[in-house]
Amino acid sequence: MILTGRSRLAGVLGWPVAHSRSPRLHGYWLDQHAIDGAYVPLPTAPEDLVDCVRALPRLGFMGANVTVPHKQGVLAACDRLDDHARRLGAVNTLVFDGPTIEGRNTDGVGFLNNLYQRAPNWGPAAGPAVVLGAGGAARAVVIALADAGVPEIRLANRTRTKADTLAAQLDGPVTVIDWDEKTAALEGANLLVNTTSLGMIGHGALEIDLTPLPPHALVNDIVYQPLETDLLARARARGNPVVDGIGMLLHQAVPGFAAWFGVRPEVTETLRDFVLQD
Repeated sequence: MILTGRSRLAGVLGWPVAHSRSPRLHGYWLDQHAIDGAYVPLPTAPEDLVDCVRALPRLGFMGANVTVPHKQGVLAACDRLDDHARRLGAVNTLVFDGPTIEGRNTDGVGFLNNLYQRAPNWGPAAGPAVVLGAGGAARAVVIALADAGVPEIRLANRTRTKADTLAAQLDGPVTVIDWDEKTAALEGANLLVNTTSLGMIGHGALEIDLTPLPPHALVNDIVYQPLETDLLARARARGNPVVDGIGMLLHQAVPGFAAWFGVRPEVTETLRDFVLQD
């Protein structure tokens, strides 16, 4: 690490934030490019969020990432939003231009770039996508897929009303499917994405029969703890191409790093291995 009185500063706002892999990720890029800068954890209680964010530009910070539970709360501190943050109603990246605070959202870009890198033969226009879940991550995924040209998005959530609400709010080719019909929805699909917590360590299993899924269909789980979920293991065993979730974390970080530190970093196998180390 190189630090001087001219160091560029950034960090990650969360509560708690000790679990975040972002300091390790950005620290790797800072060292790789010999940048005079630092990226630090910024544990921030919800009631202090707006005041803390507005203080950061005065302390010399170039910006920050935003993680749970602050992605919506931080909107109140932003002077302007990019198109993705406005459509999602959530911010994961802050960029400071003098005292002006801009909120951005790079989750959709990170999701798509992960697929493009790990599954170069996949194309969004080749067929329908099935998306499981209707939370914030699902919203980012659905918007990204619609913008990329996916012709049909079949959306299923354990609470159907949440999926109905999400579909009504989005301008895209979204069809809501009952949770009990998610297996049948796999027929003819080109992509299956799990955005729920099912399959994550400490959560229940995702119960879905993959039999109707075409053998060429790509399967992605945005969960990365464990890195290979039961869904991915079963899909791989039957011959489907699979993409794990850690790449979404890595790719969504690229635009922020470029804005804060002036270098556009690359997502490599060495970086993946480094970030995954305990």
